[in-house]
Amino acid sequence: MVKRGTRKHRIRPVLFAIFLVILIGHLGETTAEYDPYKILGVSRSASQAEIKKAYKNLAKEWHPDKNKDPAAEDMFIKISKSYEILSNEERRSNFDRYGQMDENQHTGHSQHHSYHGFHNSFFFDESFFHFQRSRDFADSKYLFHHAQFTSEVLPDSFKRPYLIKVTSEWCFACVHIEPVWKEVVQELEPLGVGIGIVDLGYERRLASHLGAHRAPSIIGLVKGRVTFFHQAVVREHLRQFVEDLLPTKLVEKITDDNYVSFLAGWQSENKPSVIIFDQPPVAPLLYKLTAFSFRDFVRFGYVDQAGKHSTRLLKQFNVNTYAPTMMLFKEDTEKPVDIIQARGMKRQILDEFVSNNKFLQVPRLVNQQLFDELCPVKQFHRRRKYCVLLITGDNQDFSTGNKAFLDFASANKKEVLRFAYVYQHHQQPLCQALLHNQAVLSPQVVILERRSQAGKALYRSVSGGWNGSEEDKYRLHEQLELLQKDPTYLSSDATLPELNNEMAPIFIIQWMNAAYDYILQVYDDLLYSNWREMMPILSLIFSALFILFGTVIIQAFSEPGESKPQKPKPKEQMPQSDDMASSRASTTSRPPRKDFVEVTELTDVTYTSNLVKLRPGHINIVLVLTNASKTALLRKFAKEVFSFSGTQTLHFSFLNADKHRHWMPSLLRLTSDTMQGSGHSDEDESTLDYSGHVLALNGYKKYFCLFKPVFTGDDPDSSFEASAESRRKSRSRSSSSSSSHSRSRSHSREDGAVPTRSKRAMSIEVHHKLDRLGLWMERLMEGTLPRLWVPVWPSLNESTINSSTES
Repeated sequence: MVKRGTRKHRIRPVLFAIFLVILIGHLGETTAEYDPYKILGVSRSASQAEIKKAYKNLAKEWHPDKNKDPAAEDMFIKISKSYEILSNEERRSNFDRYGQMDENQHTGHSQHHSYHGFHNSFFFDESFFHFQRSRDFADSKYLFHHAQFTSEVLPDSFKRPYLIKVTSEWCFACVHIEPVWKEVVQELEPLGVGIGIVDLGYERRLASHLGAHRAPSIIGLVKGRVTFFHQAVVREHLRQFVEDLLPTKLVEKITDDNYVSFLAGWQSENKPSVIIFDQPPVAPLLYKLTAFSFRDFVRFGYVDQAGKHSTRLLKQFNVNTYAPTMMLFKEDTEKPVDIIQARGMKRQILDEFVSNNKFLQVPRLVNQQLFDELCPVKQFHRRRKYCVLLITGDNQDFSTGNKAFLDFASANKKEVLRFAYVYQHHQQPLCQALLHNQAVLSPQVVILERRSQAGKALYRSVSGGWNGSEEDKYRLHEQLELLQKDPTYLSSDATLPELNNEMAPIFIIQWMNAAYDYILQVYDDLLYSNWREMMPILSLIFSALFILFGTVIIQAFSEPGESKPQKPKPKEQMPQSDDMASSRASTTSRPPRKDFVEVTELTDVTYTSNLVKLRPGHINIVLVLTNASKTALLRKFAKEVFSFSGTQTLHFSFLNADKHRHWMPSLLRLTSDTMQGSGHSDEDESTLDYSGHVLALNGYKKYFCLFKPVFTGDDPDSSFEASAESRRKSRSRSSSSSSSHSRSRSHSREDGAVPTRSKRAMSIEVHHKLDRLGLWMERLMEGTLPRLWVPVWPSLNESTINSSTES
């Protein structure tokens, strides 16, 4: 037993030695294989321009989104790592001397280097065995959860950009890019960039919300918009990526030519102006991030101190060129209200400097956000804020009072008081709530204190108005002193409405900006994303195109179908009243297509198409008028029939009785009812007043319904004359048959006319003649009106009418 144990102890050192020999040999091979110069295909004496050019060409060729080779991802990682080493002079020098690929390794530890080379070549990590590795850098403070992202990160992205890395426990490439990620975070986080990490294994819901389906992925988040990083993971690229996320023109370039107009823009923009003096020719990222955070309150400009176009500006404000300088201007463009100068500008210093001066001395209330920031809701007694509000106008007549109010506010600077002004015609709801809907001709001053987010406020109007005189200043100062001694001085209360956003762009500009962002997103997805990420966008595009072309095709095929004559056989089997009822049931529910009624005149040209050859099932509503009553009757006619203008089977026309005076009598003579016994001669019929009569003509079936004006009792002055005319005409009509008289009486309500009052209708005022036309149109659509049949439609030509009458 002892010998066997001794033999085992002898075998173990031998096996261990063999393992070491194999390991050392393999390490030598892997170290020799991983040569960044060979990977990029450049010599050891290559310049940075040659290295960069070779890297770009190889990165294009081996990008995983463009190259479907299974080894493309590994090759792309090697190319990125090689460029990362050779683009940094310190790393390149270490590699040339010692073969090191990380500047964190020490030159004297060759054994540690060999192991680390093995580690980097095979991406070996504790996670290979799924051990719970300690997150020394990916700290828990950077980890995002879905609830936290929705409630905190998304709203905060409107104040600062976020750089988010999507990783997972089994991601070997994530370990490879982690040193670069660490450097970038250490550089960008102090500048104000938000940093986040999303674990794909534990936060799949958040990763899906971001559109990230693989690791590693790097995402930029600004104003709620997600942008993917598609370049090599290099420090310079990530820094430029964050800078490109920010909107353009955040910091305006200031020179001797435009600094006066820039400072004078405080009145139109309603914001203080900040001018930054520094040595770089372009504004550094630190200033752009600060400008992005305060873009709603402050305007930023940048001056290149070394430039040739800023000498007069530097001399005027006596700027020290040896250190960065920041000046803040308000209403006074000649003298800054605050200055800061320091060699090492920190983000915390900039935030504090701008936060203390982000309002003008007397800003104009242009939106609710500014009102909430300037006059916050009272939370504690010590944080009480009183808002002194001047209600004025923007005309030149109010400039003197506005200037006096600014001088008063500059002389009464107190932490508890905030001065502001508002234009009455721009913020009418607010002014009406404070002034009780009273029209104010002169400016007024109101002192108010906000009590709740719902808009409740206590206020008090300063008596006497505001003209800017010394008496007005003394009165306002006295009331402010009383207010600070006795908070109950504000005796009135009101609920303030939300302010109008005067700075909001018009709808077309908002739509264009949204369309531009969407096009950029689609282009980015088409260029880089895979089909899985593109499916929602493609589905939306094809759905919109299908709906659009489907609608066009349906309309194209439906219009010719409506113009085709319908088969008469089914309609002949139905009663005539049902024909009209079916037309009403299918068309009356349609709303008018236009906001006006199209009425055409019946002339020799349009008579045949609008009546004689009218399509089956279509009816032409014709108004009879004269030259004197044309304007009034057409206006009343359009008003009465407007609700029926959406019906496709109805057409609207008018006939001028002065031009075609024989057409109406000829039509009435052709009807079966009037031909049995007519007591009117041609001369009488030609002199009758038919203005205000409306006919519903069915040209295909040769019948019409008649509407006659009816006296509604609205014209008492003409009652006596109308009754006399009625009695006189009743005698002349005594020769009519009793059956015809009874039938006329039974239909007096239905036709909207009483035959014994035909002359009385002549005395009706023009604007009252069509009072009951709407009810008559409803009965027409129901098909309950009596119909008058004609054998043939009379012609508009007078000679033709006479010849047909004689025959």
